[in-house]
Amino acid sequence: MSAVLAEQREPRNGAGSVTGIEVTATFPGQEPLLTPVALDFLAGLHRRFETSRKARLAARRERQAFFDAGGLPDFRADTAALRAGDWRVAPIPAALQGRRVEITGPVDPKMVINALNSGANCYMADFEDSTAPTWANLVAGQQALRQAVAGTLEYTAPAVAGTPGKHYALKPFEQQAVLLVRPRGWHLDEKHVRIDGAPMSGSLFDLGLFAFHNARALAAKDRGPYFYLPKLQSMEEAVLWNDVLDHVERALGLPAGQLKVTVLIETLPAVFEMDEILHALRGRIVGLNCGRWDYVFSYIKTFRRHRDKVLPERGQVTMTQPFLRAYSELLIQTCHKRGAHAMGGMAAQIPISGDADANAAALAKVRADKLREVTAGHDGTWVAHPALIPLAREVFDERMPTPHQQHVKREEVVVTRDDLIKPSLGTITRRGFENNVEVCVRYLAAWLDGNGCVPIHWLMEDAATAEIARTQLWQWLHSDGLHLDDGSEVDFALLERALINLPAKLTDRLQMPGGSRVAEAIGLLDRLTHADTLEDFLTLPAYKRLS
Repeated sequence: MSAVLAEQREPRNGAGSVTGIEVTATFPGQEPLLTPVALDFLAGLHRRFETSRKARLAARRERQAFFDAGGLPDFRADTAALRAGDWRVAPIPAALQGRRVEITGPVDPKMVINALNSGANCYMADFEDSTAPTWANLVAGQQALRQAVAGTLEYTAPAVAGTPGKHYALKPFEQQAVLLVRPRGWHLDEKHVRIDGAPMSGSLFDLGLFAFHNARALAAKDRGPYFYLPKLQSMEEAVLWNDVLDHVERALGLPAGQLKVTVLIETLPAVFEMDEILHALRGRIVGLNCGRWDYVFSYIKTFRRHRDKVLPERGQVTMTQPFLRAYSELLIQTCHKRGAHAMGGMAAQIPISGDADANAAALAKVRADKLREVTAGHDGTWVAHPALIPLAREVFDERMPTPHQQHVKREEVVVTRDDLIKPSLGTITRRGFENNVEVCVRYLAAWLDGNGCVPIHWLMEDAATAEIARTQLWQWLHSDGLHLDDGSEVDFALLERALINLPAKLTDRLQMPGGSRVAEAIGLLDRLTHADTLEDFLTLPAYKRLS
């Protein structure tokens, strides 16, 4: 019997739990979300798929060991016939035919309302890179999305100096952006929910709880539900996601293929398996996305032991670099051949107040980036700030009069393995090194304080951009013979000076997000950077410190 058709009458095993399931944290109002039947549904996902998830994570470690030993990623020989085959993904639903501007951000109530009201075509509600996964953030986010789907979400900001706070409410449904939800990646646990003594997958918790409460309501509105799937590294991981989504549909009594997904191609191994990922999810996938910042992070992590693959400072690693242009153009060609959307990436700039010239320069960078994407053949793009939506829409409207560009086949594109792995040329400046240190510390301090999306120097930093800075520092410091452009050696003394001097530079530390945790963030970055082995994700050790 479907989980939504019958309340399970299992005995309680402590507050907020049923047999074999323990919820170790509380947040006001979580009971309507974490009902016995909802927990039983989540437990079913865990018990069915946890072994497969662990196997896929083990496969990642084995592949990385191959790269660390000098191996290189490449297109798979065992799937050559699949890449050469003539097949297409299932038809794209009407609500996702036009996706020219998408906005993304965390899942707090104010953000959810502003994003849905923003005028963007779609809003990706992000439980991953822009949300610090405190229990409070996760539950409040699920509550906000459930209320948004029901059309009842409202928010009033706190009063300031006796002045009532601003009230926020949703526009009518037909004026809202189409909702897509991004769960956490396969590598992340949800430590607050333990099933049979083990922590649950963060991916299955986020997607499962949202689907349990909202899938049928969204299906009735012809709005999916729709999801973004992050950080896949292989076809087999896509197969696992497809199996999970099949299970969810059966358990909730939904038609096969009702749950639709877009996959972020944001790891270097995945770019060599885009056809395979599309094929594995062909009954429900609607597109791939150029998750550029995580992709650069993955490039560094994949080649962390390759001295000939060291990238310059992150400000020089732009999408006009040959290896990133090859990635973008191959994604467009692959998607359009298979009848899927090829989504562009994030513009991290945010409007600069109080400096008209600097603001104009920032907007010019955004315009150039969006013009590059639409000219190349992308079907839509991302922005991080609502103020950038009109600019991005203007660029795409001017060059893309149709809802998408699947007719732009890019058949002239020829991309080889070497095109995708050849590093960009450039330098490491003292300013660039110190900026990486500052971004890491400031972002990590904010994340530890519960804030996963942080404006720093007029860029919207999330976990992906912070990871570029962190992995670059580790690789630079563990690669012998690197020098700054002024001739100074890149060594741990350089790092130590940057860490010691940083607090004095943060003159607004008490006002900035996570200001009280700067010392903790400095200590954690120092330990991670000195470690002999690069930590796969900054959020893994940092998560242990979250409540």
